[in-house]
Amino acid sequence: MNFIEARKLIFEYIRRDEEGNVEGILTALDGVNLDIKQGEFVAILGHNGSGKSTLAKHLNVLLRAGEGTLWIDGKDAQDEQYLWEIRRSAGMVFQNPDNQMVASVVEEDVAFGPENLGVPSEEIRNRVESSLHSTGMLSYRKHSPNKLSGGQKQRVAIAGVMAMEPKCIVLDEPTAMLDPNGRKEVMNAVERLNREKGITVILITHYMEEVIRAHKVYVMDRGKVVMQGTPREIFSQVDTLKSCRLDVPQITLLAYELRKAGLQVPEGILTGQELVEALCQLY
Repeated sequence: MNFIEARKLIFEYIRRDEEGNVEGILTALDGVNLDIKQGEFVAILGHNGSGKSTLAKHLNVLLRAGEGTLWIDGKDAQDEQYLWEIRRSAGMVFQNPDNQMVASVVEEDVAFGPENLGVPSEEIRNRVESSLHSTGMLSYRKHSPNKLSGGQKQRVAIAGVMAMEPKCIVLDEPTAMLDPNGRKEVMNAVERLNREKGITVILITHYMEEVIRAHKVYVMDRGKVVMQGTPREIFSQVDTLKSCRLDVPQITLLAYELRKAGLQVPEGILTGQELVEALCQLY
């Protein structure tokens, strides 16, 4: 079985008036299917309101589907008895790192999760050091989180999840509030955790450049999965992405426009190096 397997997930937000009468129903997830293997780096794309953040909350059982089935690490997410086991298997990192900071010293903040899990003190120290090292924040262990940059705070938040030793990390637009340097810091840390630790990464984002790093991409629109494939397969379909109100990486768009102008440039160019090599072969 896959680490995450979803079939025909449906979730509705119900709006009620002051008397409790139903005023409207918004279908946020509409028959979503997912297959994610252990150790994969999966990106989920979609414009605002596409349902991607609602889906992320299902993967940590912060929400439960009204219909359909969801299995996480071999456990039925609809079964109350598996709630805490699933949350230990699938850690969550949100947009704003300040919302996840609970201590006045970095290493104490990272230790908070495993302490609540009842991990022995010596093991906590080992996990804190390992997690901070993996995210490149070990030299900041004695610092106050308030004095860190946005990217550094987000890496501490990731380290805090890492210290609980999850098999999977779900990141819900973790770079949305960061500058370009902060986004790069966080994405490098996430990619390293996936590559070196074998942790399953599920990245919810609307930054196209971040998606290039993924093994698999799901594209959502109006609560449905409308596209899936590798980054190259997805970004080869520029017109379809535009119909979903999504952009493509600038290099991919440049290659697309060159193809339209008559140059024999391959589809799905993802990096500047690939485009340079393609143009050199033409001339």
